[in-house]
Amino acid sequence: MSERHDGEDGEHSHDDHAHGDHDHGGTHDGGARAHDDHEHHAHDVEHLGYAVVTVTSSRGHEDDPAGDAIEAAVGSAGDEVVVREVIADEFDGVQGTVDRLVDRDDVDCVVTTGGTGVTPDDVTVEAVTPLLDKELPGFGELFRAMSREEIGTMVVGTRATAGVAGGVPIFCLPGSENAARLGSEEIIVEEAGHLAGLASRE
Repeated sequence: MSERHDGEDGEHSHDDHAHGDHDHGGTHDGGARAHDDHEHHAHDVEHLGYAVVTVTSSRGHEDDPAGDAIEAAVGSAGDEVVVREVIADEFDGVQGTVDRLVDRDDVDCVVTTGGTGVTPDDVTVEAVTPLLDKELPGFGELFRAMSREEIGTMVVGTRATAGVAGGVPIFCLPGSENAARLGSEEIIVEEAGHLAGLASRE
């Protein structure tokens, strides 16, 4: 029997860590670069409505630290979680839930947590992938690169993924609280508005 690191979905827990301040600006070439950035983000969705889905076999709404971490990141970014669900790690249920949320007018982005590991009941990736019109492989690559300093080569057991369905970005994170915090704080809230704007352009 394989060891389960977070008691949840076979995925590795991330140790607590402090996120330092990040300089997203870098060195710029003055007004020209600022103008380019403005044009690049001209279609961004300014205020996002998020759907957060926790996929679990053991937790309920009252015990959902990963979902709490995602909601906190969304709130800190000035956006809103408009719906939050806790569902069983079962293929049809995951696929049906995500498909239904994508169709909601008040949902601009869907984030799932849990079910991205390698145990038999980790089915989130298999359930969500057929819904995607476009995949975003860079999300999983970046998430694993950022996770490596915490959990080392164990990142090979995490299949975090993302894509776009019906003009709505979907991000699938591991089920541990620290993984959910890392992915939502450091990547998702930084890029979801831009991706949602681009994906919904006519």
